[in-house]
Amino acid sequence: MTNAAAETRSVVVEREMPYSPEKIWRALTQPHLIEEWLMKSDFEPVVDHRFSFRADWGAVECQVLAVEPNKTLTYTWAAYGLESVVTWTLTPTSTGTHLRMEQSGFRPDQQQAYQGAKVGWQRFLAKLEQILARGD
Repeated sequence: MTNAAAETRSVVVEREMPYSPEKIWRALTQPHLIEEWLMKSDFEPVVDHRFSFRADWGAVECQVLAVEPNKTLTYTWAAYGLESVVTWTLTPTSTGTHLRMEQSGFRPDQQQAYQGAKVGWQRFLAKLEQILARGD
């Protein structure tokens, strides 16, 4: 029997952004901003808070696992049989912030979900950058 964790894969997207961790944190945690770059949600940055992301194609059921303001945000991401975890990590740099998003937990039989996430997160983060660029 093999370790299940060893069989799962992660999608990682990293970006250097010329914005403060505080500014990026707001875009990651305020529902009206999240809706502009990701999906509609009833998110609250509170551990154990259950929320969902809603789009035309359906919904993602989530639960907040960890919140460290302006540093780390982790929540579950469950949709269509995929049980995964999304972790955002913000690291201050001399020019702004290094943003890292990791979605972990893709099983080998979830190739379509894995490929979709790889493409989807690139698109979501491009939209996030547009929102940050336009200022407050």
